[in-house]
Amino acid sequence: MLNDPLADTLSNIANQEKVRKTVCTVPASKTIGNVLHILQKYGFVGAFEFIDDGKSGKFNVELTGNINMCGVIKPRYAVTKDGYESFERRFLPARGFGILVVSTSNGVMSHHEALEAGVGGRLLAYVY
Repeated sequence: MLNDPLADTLSNIANQEKVRKTVCTVPASKTIGNVLHILQKYGFVGAFEFIDDGKSGKFNVELTGNINMCGVIKPRYAVTKDGYESFERRFLPARGFGILVVSTSNGVMSHHEALEAGVGGRLLAYVY
């Protein structure tokens, strides 16, 4: 039983990247799909496709070898539009290196997009 499907997905992707696999199969949900879309947009993963297995479904994710580390942020800290810099220092190794994935009222986006939109939200994950 999965208690946190997003954490399971990101750890699975990180482990498959470490052993240099090219494809990874992860469970599907709307949140996982949105996070994968953000990772694809920033070049951390390649294309991904949904596979209907009669249950919740799965995603086949193409791995590009660009992920050094990824993980979820627990607890899901609330962040204001001015508070991204402190969390960037806390979870990312250097300024401008990697992204924080944030769930906002405008949808799931990176912290760079949230800064441009001027919105806060809840931190979901980090990737670099």
